Amino acid sequence: MPHATQLYQHVPEKRWPIVYSPRYNITFMGLEKLHPFDAGKWGKVINFLKEEKLLSDGMLVEAREASEEDLLVVHTRRYLNELKWSFVVATITEIPPVVFLPNFLVQRKVLRPLRTQTGGTIMAGKLAVERGWAINVGGGFHHCSSDRGGGFCAYADITLAIKVCSQGCVLPQGNGHERDFMGDKRVYIMDVYNRHIYPGDRFAKEAIRRKVELEWGTEDEEYLSKVKRNVTRALQEHLPDVVVYNAGTDVLEGDRLGGLSISPMGIVKRDELVFRIVRGHQIPILMVTSGGYQKRTARIIADSILNLHELGLIGPESPSVSAQNSDTPLLPSAVP
Repeated sequence: MPHATQLYQHVPEKRWPIVYSPRYNITFMGLEKLHPFDAGKWGKVINFLKEEKLLSDGMLVEAREASEEDLLVVHTRRYLNELKWSFVVATITEIPPVVFLPNFLVQRKVLRPLRTQTGGTIMAGKLAVERGWAINVGGGFHHCSSDRGGGFCAYADITLAIKVCSQGCVLPQGNGHERDFMGDKRVYIMDVYNRHIYPGDRFAKEAIRRKVELEWGTEDEEYLSKVKRNVTRALQEHLPDVVVYNAGTDVLEGDRLGGLSISPMGIVKRDELVFRIVRGHQIPILMVTSGGYQKRTARIIADSILNLHELGLIGPESPSVSAQNSDTPLLPSAVP
């Protein structure tokens, strides 16, 4: 039976399928600064887009918080109950002082923002199917599965979006949803990752249909070539109802957790390639912003969204994209 979620809402045509809420951002006594992840980057992305006159508040879709009933579509009740213990949340978020906080504060200041982003991903999944594309400015908690969290990921929003909204998809990056869809042939998982880093989940890798393993310090030319070739081949092997694109910025040069050397322009070009190829096949695409552990990632995400709009790959008048334009050069003539 379909899940009767309250997350869906009527969205007027004047609003773009870009989902966000100010409640995404995590701020609490400076504790969020103890983790390398920028827990306020989502608001920064929106502010940059407003400064560039691309968006206003009236053009955005407001995310709603996922309810316990929504979460139980994927998560076990035992796991959700474990989140009522502050030491469990401290382990998942990798912020040790959280263990000393009353759980009602942890729920309000840490988990509620993550539940709202999860609701945003589910809403964006519906919008992607309806409009051909959607972006959740948050979400992408790809290290969380039905019964375990980790890596700052407490809720399995990607799995939830697929379970609630779709029949199959292509998914780059992450071990959480890989565990959730182990053996499910309706879901095609493509994963592009540094083979030497976290999480090193060998069991989860068994669910990946197309592994694209990278070495330390991989740079733009090799990275973009592999992304383009493998996304194209993945869609030849499995034509999905919707693509969930986990557009993390942890591949950025200087990111001490990602270990790759992709330039800001390389990330912008990567997103362009994925959107151009997927939309060229007339397949709806949902983008979530996921990880990235440098302060400049918000600017890069905003620049990528601006680029997608300038190229006509997103926007109010972009119902489809011709596949004949998918052979653009991998890099512009000059990459900073």
